Parts: sequence; structure tokens; C-alpha cells
Amino acid sequence: MPPRIMLYTRRGCHLCEAAWDALVALGPDTTREMKTCDVDADPTLRRLYGDRVPVVTVDGVVVLEGRFDDRDVALAVGRFTGPASVPADPARRPKRPPT
Repeated sequence: MPPRIMLYTRRGCHLCEAAWDALVALGPDTTREMKTCDVDADPTLRRLYGDRVPVVTVDGVVVLEGRFDDRDVALAVGRFTGPASVPADPARRPKRPPT
């Protein structure tokens, strides 16, 4: 079973868009259960994650926040899934969430 990955984001955040791309590059076997959440939609989440976005959690555990790259994502998520899969074909990547 793939891990439950949550990406906490906010609209217009270029770091959040880069985080989405890095996560999607892990491939569909890893990101099948991935969800996104706009922290500005909930005052509690805004208080908790507002200055830290993007924040990536895996099975409820914060594994990354702020500025990170593809390698950081592969290593952090790989701790929960084993070695990260080969990046997916960019032409077949899921569409980014609205920003």
C-alpha cells in the first residue's frame, strides 16, 4: 500500500508548485494516495503551517518543509516507501492543483 502523502500549500506559492512537481516525479506507485491542502482555507492549518509551506507529511509525519529539492523529496519519502521509483514521464504527470 502506498504511503499517504499530504502536501500543505497556498495559492501563488512557487515553492509549493516545485514541491508538487518533485512529488509527482516519484511516480504514481508512490503518489497514488497524495493529496493537497490549502492552509489558507482553515485558520488552524494557517496557524500551524502558514509560514512553513510547502509542508510534506507522510502518514501524518512532517518530513519536509520550506525550501527543498527533488533529491530531498526522494530521500524523505523514500524512508517510508523504500527507494524512490524512477521519475514518471513528464508528459503523463497529473495536473497541478489550482494555485
